[in-house]
Amino acid sequence: MSSTPTPPSRTDDQVLAETDIGALLRYGLTRQEFRTALFGDGAIAGAVTLDRLGVRPRSVAYVGKIVRAGGLRYAAELAEPLPSPEASALLRTWLEEAARVAGDAPDAEKAAARWLHAVAELIGMRRSSRGADA
Repeated sequence: MSSTPTPPSRTDDQVLAETDIGALLRYGLTRQEFRTALFGDGAIAGAVTLDRLGVRPRSVAYVGKIVRAGGLRYAAELAEPLPSPEASALLRTWLEEAARVAGDAPDAEKAAARWLHAVAELIGMRRSSRGADA
């Protein structure tokens, strides 16, 4: 029998909350082979992270509309893109990361807006499954 202790089990939420969303945005917006990861695990990770901070889905969807209308750089420069300072700071880092590569990919801005809408939908589903107000 091995004397190596069994590592404590972690939930999917805990694992996804540690995802490097900035890296997924950087590669998922510019390289098609990473797009599935961005819209799969990346969107779920974004939803888990923002939901833990109490962000409502409509706030994230609104930022998606801002990205679609004004672009990633404009959205990243907003003083407070989300209602709380902590969530705003986190989202701003994601938007800045995405804005750095958006010029390299013609559809990156549209994809980033779609990704934000996907994150908003997932937050809404998480809240609905818990019986929380969306």
